[in-house]
Amino acid sequence: MDKSTAAAALTITAEKPAVTATANSKISNQPNNSGMAPEAAASLAEAFADDHTCTYFLNTADTAHWTEQKKWALHVKMMEYIVYAHLLKGLVVSAGPNYDCVGLWMPPGENMDDYLTIFRSGMWRLNYQLSWEGQKRFFSEFLPLLHDTKAQVLAERDNNSWYLVYIGSRPSGRGKGYARKAIEYVTGIADAAGRACYLESSNEVNRIIYGKLGFERRKIVYLQRAEEHVELDIMVREPVLRKGGVGARGGVKA
Repeated sequence: MDKSTAAAALTITAEKPAVTATANSKISNQPNNSGMAPEAAASLAEAFADDHTCTYFLNTADTAHWTEQKKWALHVKMMEYIVYAHLLKGLVVSAGPNYDCVGLWMPPGENMDDYLTIFRSGMWRLNYQLSWEGQKRFFSEFLPLLHDTKAQVLAERDNNSWYLVYIGSRPSGRGKGYARKAIEYVTGIADAAGRACYLESSNEVNRIIYGKLGFERRKIVYLQRAEEHVELDIMVREPVLRKGGVGARGGVKA
């Protein structure tokens, strides 16, 4: 949402998925709810348990001696850091009664790459928690690639668009429309303000789902430090406007 728009915690009617949104205080004039970070992170960790982008940082040659428990614990910690960064600078949207789906959004003009946010969120700890190769992949390849690609694709709109950094549904929450609600909560706000929405996707199936919600693929990029490259679809959703410039919420059941 725009900086002038207050954050909301709202419940849709009983026959529709409940949606809760928690924003940083600069956006909402309300304190953020940092207590939700562990629960939201646990949901995202489940959702991305087998995602190639997440395992890319953990399954490296120099972690061959790590146990699966150690890798999982660090996977969950990484999600906690990222969720907390969005509580500090962005918007965390959850749908369903138990954080069944969680979406992490960065609003126009915000990002989590500044040193203060990296420190306050705990992401700086990854400098010693990840292996040497994992650090290289995360800090020297992944973050710069995403930053530079977004700037290139959106050009002059880079600081004027919504960025869906992460969205995932835990297995027990899939097929219930939660992801659609977590996305449309923000795309409706973006439409009203005439703003684009941007995301990266590492799952070919999700490309179809995002397409039904108005996103179009603009580019493909690759993470290339592993033997098998990880493909990322870069997708943009242009604002949908009604006559008179009033945003329209659209979409399909998911």
